[in-house]
Amino acid sequence: MTLDRTARSGTRNTILAVVLIAYLMILLDLSIVYTGMPEIGRSMRMSPVMQTWVQNAYLLCFGGFLLLSARLGDTFGRRRILQIGIVLFTLASASIGTAQSSYELIAARAVQGVGASILAPSVLAIISATFPEGEERTRALAWCSVVAGAGASLGLVLGGIFAGLLSWRIGFLVNIPIGIALFFAVGRYIPENARIDGRFDILGAAASTLGVGLLVYGLVNAASAGWEDPVTMGTLALSIAVLAAFLWHENRTEVPVLPLRLLRSRERSAAYLVRMLYVGSIVSFFFFGTQLMQRVLGYSALQAGFGFLPMTLVQFAAALAIPRVTRLMGGVSMLMASLALISLGLFWLAGAGTGATYWQLGLPMVLIGIGNGGTMAPLTASGVRSVSPRDQGADPVWSMSPINWADRSVLAR
Repeated sequence: MTLDRTARSGTRNTILAVVLIAYLMILLDLSIVYTGMPEIGRSMRMSPVMQTWVQNAYLLCFGGFLLLSARLGDTFGRRRILQIGIVLFTLASASIGTAQSSYELIAARAVQGVGASILAPSVLAIISATFPEGEERTRALAWCSVVAGAGASLGLVLGGIFAGLLSWRIGFLVNIPIGIALFFAVGRYIPENARIDGRFDILGAAASTLGVGLLVYGLVNAASAGWEDPVTMGTLALSIAVLAAFLWHENRTEVPVLPLRLLRSRERSAAYLVRMLYVGSIVSFFFFGTQLMQRVLGYSALQAGFGFLPMTLVQFAAALAIPRVTRLMGGVSMLMASLALISLGLFWLAGAGTGATYWQLGLPMVLIGIGNGGTMAPLTASGVRSVSPRDQGADPVWSMSPINWADRSVLAR
């Protein structure tokens, strides 16, 4: 028996809601750390350098395991792998929320990064497999853009509220009931995909994980020891060599963890590059904007959290308007205008000094919010266009996601 169009639409909308809640959970825990970091440092007696590892441990494991995790869903089934990611992420969140030492906290953040590396590519792969190209996928990706942009910004607000009024631990403990509900929702509503060849590119997975891990560690070490430090230079050089060997291997193996055919499309390759640069600048803004408000201008965690609220509101509104604006302007024109607004807002913020008023921060944040709302959906659509079902989990659009090694916060120290 086949479902009628309304029933199919209802089923697809349910699937979309489930995977976007999982994605929102990742994004909130990415950004909720920034506004809560000063309070985390005080309560856990962490030095400023040690505090950066709360994010860097997450970053290393997410970036290092991303390609491996993405291919697992194609090979062993996205529903099963998505549930494993939810379990890891939820257990790690519980450990973070109850951590009694800085080392326990950082170790749990590393495990949480592994869980996020499983969840992130599974979300987009399921969306791509569920919604056919055209208006339906555009609408689904528009909602993904709402979650991607507004979710990360909302985390900044919630992080300030929790740290200022309750405890920074609440931001992680709240994932426990959400994770439990998601686990059962995935089992009930997410269909299992047809699996690809059971063979697995173990060498490629190991090389990609090692190469990206070394690259991120080199950047992290440069933040504390400098670019001329022998460990920094040696780690970065080794990462380049390992990643070059990885690409050489992927071009020759029969079942690659990253099919290089995905990069043959000029549109997709351009989307991947632009997304990496865009996300790197936005996540840098999250980190340094928080530091400016709390450490330079003397805002409390609560004030800093609410300081990001105007950006969050306009970003949400802009993302909801994407389908209508796309029909009027076209995706490329909207993307260029959005990137121009982000650039203008960041340039404006760069002039904020130690005596800056909030208006000197809030007005450029409005421009950044509008730009963010209109950027993610067209970039994502270009990144997944015409990708075959067997490659949807391995699509490197997720290697440019909001929680990856392009996060420039590693350069903060």
